[in-house]
Amino acid sequence: MSFINQKTTVLIVIFFFLLISGYTQETLESKIDSLLEAKYKPNDPGAVAMVSQKGNILYQKAFGKANLELDVPMTTENVFEIGSMTKQFTAISILMLMEQGKLKLDDYITKYIPEYPMHGQKITIHHLLTHTSGIKRYTSMKSLRDIAKNDLTPKELVDFFKNEPMEFDAGEQFKYNNSGYIILGYIIEIISGKSYADFIEENIFEPLEMHSSLYASHSKIILNRAYGYQSKDNDYKNAMYISLTLPYSSGSLMSTTKDLLNWQQGLKNSKLISHESLEKAFTNYTLNNGSYIDYGYGWNIKNILGVTTYEHGGSIFGFKSMSVYIPSDDIYVVILTNCDCNSPTKITKQIAETIITNFKIN
Repeated sequence: MSFINQKTTVLIVIFFFLLISGYTQETLESKIDSLLEAKYKPNDPGAVAMVSQKGNILYQKAFGKANLELDVPMTTENVFEIGSMTKQFTAISILMLMEQGKLKLDDYITKYIPEYPMHGQKITIHHLLTHTSGIKRYTSMKSLRDIAKNDLTPKELVDFFKNEPMEFDAGEQFKYNNSGYIILGYIIEIISGKSYADFIEENIFEPLEMHSSLYASHSKIILNRAYGYQSKDNDYKNAMYISLTLPYSSGSLMSTTKDLLNWQQGLKNSKLISHESLEKAFTNYTLNNGSYIDYGYGWNIKNILGVTTYEHGGSIFGFKSMSVYIPSDDIYVVILTNCDCNSPTKITKQIAETIITNFKIN
């Protein structure tokens, strides 16, 4: 075969490779479009969805409305309350303090909050991180409605539930528990001497250039804020007011899909903590009896079609969020929505499953 023929053959192979790759990408986009367009309608509260691999955005689109009253379409720049995805930031902050030698994961709560009643238990920071402490879940207390609109200090919030009886002995059960992450936020403040909001801003948002992320506020002017909605009897309403001091370190952060990509990549590239420390967040821990709980520190440890995933969702009045990270391929899928009536949990997993099943992205 002549040199010219060899060169022509190589060019043809490259051409068809690029053609097939482009077709695959287009097909992936159309499949994701069809899922999201069916769920988030143009004139309803909407969503922003993003898929990335190795830090590169493969898909990012906005659906529906960011503000129904002003008829403002959603954009990919919109800022959402992310609810319990906040727990990831709290957990990593604890690991940062651990690396600095300022705490140990097996420290008891009373090392930092001496007046905290242990109810005969040995409750550690590890128990708080893994939802295995047995502490009363303050979100299940009926009296919460009496203080829902009050601005509380972290100490006042901890005092609200600390004297409640334990739900089970520490380490005996896994039960998702916002109270544990409230205590963690308070411990971050005690150790650092900074407010939780300032600690997250200075140690995470600024280093990772998460310029659109912040501790949520009802009064602050927030550029590109998506307004939150609820639905009753097929009628949308503005989200119920709650003081954002109550979700605190368990659920009061705001962000965008792009900033959350910076977050995920910052963790992967050890910009905040070492790889060894990060592995503690992604370990599937066990109860006292040795049974696995499918939870690490701030992430659910799951799998989709046998492929390991790190997942977490969030829910707060007016908003729901969900993210799935596939570590084997460095693929990140995240959806943020501005109505707590239309959860993105299932569809985020469907998108991740579609990628795993149908596409090998290099």
